[in-house]
Amino acid sequence: MSRTELEAYWMPFTANRQFKSKPRLLSKASGMHYWTPDGREILDAVAGLWCVNAGHGRREITEAVSSQLETMDYAPPFQMGHPAAFELANQLVKITPAGLDHVFFTNSGSESVDTALKIALAYHRARAEATRTRLIGRERGYHGVGFGGISVGGILPNRKMWSNSMLPSVDHLAHTHDPARNAFSRGLPGHGAQLAEELERLVTLHDASTIAAVIIEPIAGSTGVLIPPQGYLKRIREICDRHGILLIFDEVITGFGRTGAPFAAQEFGVTPDLMTVAKGLTNGCIPMGAVIARKSVYEAFMQGPENVIELFHGYTYSAHPTACAAGLATLGIYEREGLLTRAKTLHETWEDAAHSLRGLPHVIDVRNYGLILGLELESIPGKVGARAFDVYQKCFERGLLIRQTADIIALSPPLIVQPAQIDQIFSTLGEVLKSA
Repeated sequence: MSRTELEAYWMPFTANRQFKSKPRLLSKASGMHYWTPDGREILDAVAGLWCVNAGHGRREITEAVSSQLETMDYAPPFQMGHPAAFELANQLVKITPAGLDHVFFTNSGSESVDTALKIALAYHRARAEATRTRLIGRERGYHGVGFGGISVGGILPNRKMWSNSMLPSVDHLAHTHDPARNAFSRGLPGHGAQLAEELERLVTLHDASTIAAVIIEPIAGSTGVLIPPQGYLKRIREICDRHGILLIFDEVITGFGRTGAPFAAQEFGVTPDLMTVAKGLTNGCIPMGAVIARKSVYEAFMQGPENVIELFHGYTYSAHPTACAAGLATLGIYEREGLLTRAKTLHETWEDAAHSLRGLPHVIDVRNYGLILGLELESIPGKVGARAFDVYQKCFERGLLIRQTADIIALSPPLIVQPAQIDQIFSTLGEVLKSA
């Protein structure tokens, strides 16, 4: 495409001028691969964007969506329903942590986060605890791009531009990244559980009666893959329980098999009160997200006259019929092919391959869990992100798609990845690092 043809599209989270001077275009996808317009095969080591867990071009999803479009293209979600929405909700709660059994559908991870925050605030109001309005996020956390999400999030560029327009009454826990003690950890790092006690300090500072919810990514993704220290999440749960604070897990990236269990909550043995999901819900095929709530949260709203709307919130495309069809087909694939737990069987192969990069030029940390990798590189002085972006470009030129944030490489391949493809991912990445 010519530069003129590229101009009309204002690309998200992209250096537009840089990209349009040397575009990286994808035109076809199947299985573990993309193809460029000129026919080059690209091995997908990031599942699109943490979302294509079952691999690309799944005919079961295509056929389900096509059939739904031919049957009914759209149904209003307010004061009306359609069977697929209820069927998908029922299928979802079969695989979520025990006790999370009510589903509110959204269209993205960002919408899921803002919805969960609103539910948390409204929950306390419904229980006559309207003073609980404070939300607590975490430094380096990413919770999408809605005003609620950037307010509880802790990534500087997401906050700086809109710093005067974010939600009031938000505070943040310290992040858990401790490379001095935890560099090159395999699985959960051994140090840092005590950082959960920061929540007790915030409770003392603000008083529990003012705090509505804490939101945490079990594994922080967009900031560069930060794995929770052993015991950290359980301690956060205990503190929330002691003070009547809702715990929200943002599982937009960790959901649907990424850690070796259907959800990270199950993998780490900690059940939140609300859980946000998206991405893998439809295998990235059609935009869809959801908030999954404890029965006790849902029941708090089911009071008063039955003809009154309990929660004034929703979206035109909540539980869109085609998205529901895609979700049902996706969950079917996950079940038939055992994909929600497959990361466990590949964990050792993935981990060994990942840590084989230790000692290569500029590699200062390798961290992994399930089918997730964070590879941290030493920054070029005064040029944060330049080294990792160069690795990203060179990998693409060699037929490998990776993800880069600052000077961290993140990998999260489709769950159908084979051992030979894991070898290809890390041999290609290793070759590039040697020349970095």
